[in-house]
Amino acid sequence: MASMIDTQVPPHVDPQRIVDVDIYAPEGQAEDYHRAWAALQAANPEIVWTPRNEGHWIALGGEALAEVQSDWKRFSNRVIVIPKSVGELHELIPTTIDPPQHRPYRKLLNDSLKPSEVRGMKPSIRKVAIDLIESFRASGRCNFTEQFARIFPVHVFLALVDVPKSDAEKIRYWALCMTRPDMDMTFEDAKAAFYEYVSPLVHERTANPGTDMISNLLTAGVTEADGTNRPLTHDEALALITQLLIAGVDTVVNFLGYAMLELARLPDLRRTLAEQPGGIIAATNELFRRFGIVTIGREVREDMEFRGVAMKAGDMVAMPTAIHGIDPAQNECPFAIDPARRRAPHSTFGSGPHMCPGQELARAEVAITIEEWLARIPEFRVAPDSDLTNDGGIVASIRRLTLEWDV
Repeated sequence: MASMIDTQVPPHVDPQRIVDVDIYAPEGQAEDYHRAWAALQAANPEIVWTPRNEGHWIALGGEALAEVQSDWKRFSNRVIVIPKSVGELHELIPTTIDPPQHRPYRKLLNDSLKPSEVRGMKPSIRKVAIDLIESFRASGRCNFTEQFARIFPVHVFLALVDVPKSDAEKIRYWALCMTRPDMDMTFEDAKAAFYEYVSPLVHERTANPGTDMISNLLTAGVTEADGTNRPLTHDEALALITQLLIAGVDTVVNFLGYAMLELARLPDLRRTLAEQPGGIIAATNELFRRFGIVTIGREVREDMEFRGVAMKAGDMVAMPTAIHGIDPAQNECPFAIDPARRRAPHSTFGSGPHMCPGQELARAEVAITIEEWLARIPEFRVAPDSDLTNDGGIVASIRRLTLEWDV
């Protein structure tokens, strides 16, 4: 994902809206990803244009971002990765399909990840969390990034899809190559590696389905608009399951780093939650509001004026989802963690027909982590050997969070 300025400014772009910003490395990102975006938001109009990454718009206002994200009739999901030349290689489903065509595929995911299904997973999720925490609790410290965040949600998810834990590292590596700039495997090569890995799974579980999520998707098939049902084609299955694997091994991993860093810095909040564990759900929701980490795009369908800005068909609009939850016009004192905050608007899970189907699983994983951690390690702090540098990409992350506590 090269960020060089290699694009001439199109004639329809208002010069007053041009800002030289790389969405994968905004100024100040290394120190604090979210405050870097807040600074850009405070200094600029709600919609700007950058010549970086082949040239595109950026929605910097929370309300504008939510509108772009939800309005598929004007902003298509056909291309969701910037730069556009890379995004056109994506073609995973259902993320790159608009309604109504995307609905049958989305229903497959919804049925497997609906709240009632996630409730049934909670005992096994809790066991994974407890076992990991107990494995290092007596030592008084842990590399949280390596010893928990990169293991816990991945093992939960791989059990859900019945993929060997031993494959976790290569799956996550391919996912990183599709969500980070400057990796040593191209986006196209990483996608090809995923397809090569997924193809035999599809053949095997079509012939001998089990009780795992992949088998369920293949068995259920696609229900068309006229009510008829058909099996997923092999190509559809590759695109759907690859998207599923990418989402399952990356976003919660990185979000946990931000959430636990914040809890390490807020002893009063920790103590309140430890004493009143019923507030953990509210605190989890607030942490998701505060720490959006995904930046994706939409493609303008046709020439139009949007919120006073002239846009042309084919233009790309970037949506750094972090800026919705931390927009002071949307949430008062947005950088404060306030579990009593009600109906706080944010875009961490997206909005509209493409809202993240795995949000209930993500909420459960984070809430269980906080609950079981505080029950065993109520007081902890950031260790000096942490590397809190923030890395960008489609999904932001903290490089290394090390935590320590008294034993």
